[in-house]
Amino acid sequence: MNALDAHQTEDHRAVQAQLCAYNTAFAELGLRFRWDTHTLLSLATIDGEHARIVAYIETHHPHLLNAYSAEFLGDAILAKKSARVPEMVPTRNQAGAGAREPAASRGFSLGGYWGDEGGVPGLAGA
Repeated sequence: MNALDAHQTEDHRAVQAQLCAYNTAFAELGLRFRWDTHTLLSLATIDGEHARIVAYIETHHPHLLNAYSAEFLGDAILAKKSARVPEMVPTRNQAGAGAREPAASRGFSLGGYWGDEGGVPGLAGA
């Protein structure tokens, strides 16, 4: 296995860890949606994890905003997700810049892709 393959495998594992953390957070909160790799990477164009979550909910599940504020939902999801995997998916610009940094300093990058209890209550009726 060459260095590029090893880096892409590391990136794949990091993305899968992020997906697992998000999808577990959604399930623990009673939210009936799941993210896949395409969704996660498409949201990586938005700066900040909270903003990504809010944008997703506003676009794909606006009915939830009838019962909960976007701020509350974003905080609840992010608290659960971060309890499992505190790192965030970098934006596309950060991923490109991060490719020149040592792996230990950047956590993980998506360079290859571009080329628990937080005390948060479950959400009712989600």
